[in-house]
Amino acid sequence: MLIHPWDAARDDAEWQQWLAVHDFGQLAVNGPAGEPPFVQPLHFAYDPGLGLGLGEVVTHLARPNPLWDAVEANSEVVLSVVDDYAFVPGPWQADPDVPPECGVPTSFYAAVQLRCRAHLVDDPAEKAALLNRQVGHFQPEGGTAEVAAGEVPFGRQLSGIRGLRLEVTGVRAKFKYAGKRTLEVQDRIAGKLADRDAPGDAAAREHLLRRQRA
Repeated sequence: MLIHPWDAARDDAEWQQWLAVHDFGQLAVNGPAGEPPFVQPLHFAYDPGLGLGLGEVVTHLARPNPLWDAVEANSEVVLSVVDDYAFVPGPWQADPDVPPECGVPTSFYAAVQLRCRAHLVDDPAEKAALLNRQVGHFQPEGGTAEVAAGEVPFGRQLSGIRGLRLEVTGVRAKFKYAGKRTLEVQDRIAGKLADRDAPGDAAAREHLLRRQRA
């Protein structure tokens, strides 16, 4: 992923705060020799306070998932998250001294790629703790029984899954929201996004204005 200086995260807090509420991504794992990579969509919970300074991700998948052989063959994986995207028509981006039809169309988006070292979790008690962490993230209001190994209602189902702890070892973060454009052009784009109000436009506009104010 190409990251120009004007699109780079301002600091770790920017991408960590974004990742805290964007918790569905794709886990990419190199397959065994001669096999293509595996890409698995999944929900996850990210904790910036765990791991080696960059945090830790926890997730789980069904035991029959073919991804497990790839993880066991190569524990270096990448978790990719992309969201808050919008298409920006060329005329919106044209500089004031350029004809609108000569403006360059582009895409706005936020993207975080976490390079991770995967740790498999098969111990029933550890899997239960991992699942409780995930439920606590996605369902803080409660309402679901706690998972405990060997206890109802979920204990017997633990054998059907495997857990994953992803130790984050590197981060690439990008917030592509007209960072190299003049304030005049940025303001025009923000207004056009508000007028169009298509899916994703409000989030993209907020990123543009937030980074403009920073």
